[in-house]
Amino acid sequence: MTAASSHQSTLYIAEKPSLAKAIAEGLGVVKRGNGFIECRGGATVTWCFGHLLEQAEPDAYLPDDIPKTKKGSKIWRLQDLPIFPKAWLSIVKKEKGVKTQLATIGKLIRASDVVVNAGDPDREGQLLVDEVLEHFKCRKPVKRFWVSAIDPASIKKGLAHLKENVNYAGMRDAARGRSRADWLLGMNLSRAYTLTTKGEDGKSRLIAVGRVQTPTLAMVARRDYAVRNFVPKPYLALSALLEKAGVPFRARWKPKPGQSGMDEEGKLLLDLKLGHELVERLAKEKTALVLSAETKRRKAFQPKVYSLADIQVEANRLYAMTADDTLKVCQSLYETHKITSYPRTDCAYLPESQHAEAPAVFAAIAKTFPATAKAVERADTSIKSPTFNDKKVTAHHGIVPVANVVDWSKLSDREQKLYRLIARRYIAQFFPVHEFDETTVELQIGDEKFVAKGKVVVRKGWKVLFDKKEDAAEKKGEDDSSSQTLPPLAKGETVDVKAVEGKEDKTKPPAYFTEGTLIAAMENIWRSFEDPQLQAKLKEAGGIGTPATRAAIIQELKRKTYLASEGKKLHCTELGRSVLLKASPKVRSAAMTAFFETKLQLVEKGEYGLDAFVSEYERFIQGELDALKKLTGVLARGINVSASTSLL
Repeated sequence: MTAASSHQSTLYIAEKPSLAKAIAEGLGVVKRGNGFIECRGGATVTWCFGHLLEQAEPDAYLPDDIPKTKKGSKIWRLQDLPIFPKAWLSIVKKEKGVKTQLATIGKLIRASDVVVNAGDPDREGQLLVDEVLEHFKCRKPVKRFWVSAIDPASIKKGLAHLKENVNYAGMRDAARGRSRADWLLGMNLSRAYTLTTKGEDGKSRLIAVGRVQTPTLAMVARRDYAVRNFVPKPYLALSALLEKAGVPFRARWKPKPGQSGMDEEGKLLLDLKLGHELVERLAKEKTALVLSAETKRRKAFQPKVYSLADIQVEANRLYAMTADDTLKVCQSLYETHKITSYPRTDCAYLPESQHAEAPAVFAAIAKTFPATAKAVERADTSIKSPTFNDKKVTAHHGIVPVANVVDWSKLSDREQKLYRLIARRYIAQFFPVHEFDETTVELQIGDEKFVAKGKVVVRKGWKVLFDKKEDAAEKKGEDDSSSQTLPPLAKGETVDVKAVEGKEDKTKPPAYFTEGTLIAAMENIWRSFEDPQLQAKLKEAGGIGTPATRAAIIQELKRKTYLASEGKKLHCTELGRSVLLKASPKVRSAAMTAFFETKLQLVEKGEYGLDAFVSEYERFIQGELDALKKLTGVLARGINVSASTSLL
């Protein structure tokens, strides 16, 4: 379907004013009204301010005979839990201008022939507009405007290829399921924990828990505990300084199978006495015998473009930016300046069809960021990196520059920094692979074995774009000796032993979480578990939280003072620990959160019903309340309330 036809009036409902403006400009502005824009071809564009509706508070579902506080709200009582709505109610947000704008949208819906959902291309964007349509009981044909960038070219393409909104019902239901799960856990368990927790003064102490917040808080608390209680162990690192034909190189000691005095992993020599005896004995040796020498050609493919989590980690590491700040800057590049694609993505791949857009994107990058001109000129658009892979692209592709130009001086310092990162990753896709020869040599000194590793770069490839000191990927997995250049060596040769050394050191504690590493841990939560089946399920779930919500979750934990920052380090506060002590193991568990996220993915695919999901979550909440009430010796009745009328 085209954007609009001459015999139909089409209404576009955008998620926010900035998107509405971009759509209106793509359609052709005729006249601006109060809360809407009239466009060519009988089209009208209006907008929301994010969610205009919100879920009703628990008081809406509780009997009227419950005693009230002085402020008029119903008193919290354990016997009134659980609160499981039979008919979920939505109410109009009380924020300024919402009621007026909602009324405007209602009038425009009634006057239109076709409605277009122009929410952001994600679950929440789908629900945000759909719930407005449901509020007004819209029965008009509904289309979906879906783009990953809002530069003029992308807007034009999106307008020319509207989809059927019904095809996105799964995304709407998944968003609604997440929202209801958050409500059920927060409203029921926060009340239950609060009512059963007394402070020193005998009064109840507010214990606020969240479906994703609490497991995230638990991750930080466990890391804090591991660091605080870490006992360093001294160990001895054995190495040999060798020389062949005037070329010095270093080899590391290789423990024998079943070597005594090692740590549990068999990597570190903890027996210092044994280590020093080894050094003393081997120091007498003058030559080392080459047992084997093998050289393999290695390839390092281009780094993938950024997902939101990836750039949040990078921006935190390089520029000490918080996860929330990074999201806001990425959103600004996408929404305000229109020079990058949609940022709330968990994908680091690109559609294969997008490869053909490279020349236009390169032209825009070079004009926007002139410092990239030489790199753009050297880029080879015939190269197609593994990042272009349709099979790996999820709902949204990775974050990339788009074919739109902006004055570089108009960008803030942070916007410039992040655009540079995004542009560099994109340009790298069109540079050759990095190639190097990796050599591994096994040597014998006395009756002990040593291993020397070295590499020689054959082709720098895409790494010419990266500063070694700055780029994390460059340093990943490298030790002090892996990049050394080895002399030509062959089996059976001998080399001179210049020294055998033992360097004492101590094991290091795990690092405190930063916002960047916590985001990465939330995304890769499966790595925290040893059970292969559980790992697979957690990996499938995509972690806890979503790309769009993880930064907000961290911010909310800081706002509640459950988390505190010390420089870049994050710590769980005493208040945060008190919340965790009250919450049950299941509520603290990332595994439980991820389990329900897999269910939401099934809802999104249309393979699991919304009602079934909510019912399963209610059973989980009921189990938690039953266990808590058993502990407190309180018998209570559950409240199942029905609603025949809307509160709207």
